[in-house]
Amino acid sequence: MNTEKFEEFISQYPIFEYRILDTKDITIQERVRTICQEECERYDSTWACPPAVGTLQECEKKIKSYPQAVFFSSVAEVSDIMNMEEMLSTRRAHEDLTTEVGKYLNKEGYETYILSTESCDICEKCAYKEGKPCRYPDRMHPCLESHGVVVNEIVERESMEYNLGGNTILWFSMVLFR
Repeated sequence: MNTEKFEEFISQYPIFEYRILDTKDITIQERVRTICQEECERYDSTWACPPAVGTLQECEKKIKSYPQAVFFSSVAEVSDIMNMEEMLSTRRAHEDLTTEVGKYLNKEGYETYILSTESCDICEKCAYKEGKPCRYPDRMHPCLESHGVVVNEIVERESMEYNLGGNTILWFSMVLFR
């Protein structure tokens, strides 16, 4: 990747921090998938979540099939950090940033695979529960956690911010590329 050209591109967007990662350094953990299954209401309800994304081994193989990734965050501010509806309403802007990073890498000739925040919410009712294919596979980004990625481990290893305090939210995405 032409780092200088990428730096010029990314500086045009409200991306808080980013790192270029080697995917061999990304660890996949079963405990993240267990949390999905036991605590997330979206488990087994969308193409962006387990088990629809594949087994943990399949997800790890997919991640490792891309040698590098852009891992980045963006910041959102809300009036009340405890207001889940308000917090989730800020996610779309981050998803749009994620899509732009993917488009840039595609234009540069890279094949990409995008992992992003939470669970896909493009459709009011996901086709997964109807036994049909995803309506928007080019726009749907599975969540990082669905693939067993431990975001805070990457953040710590890369000396990035994980919590800014107050009424701010940090959203994270990873665009894998080859």
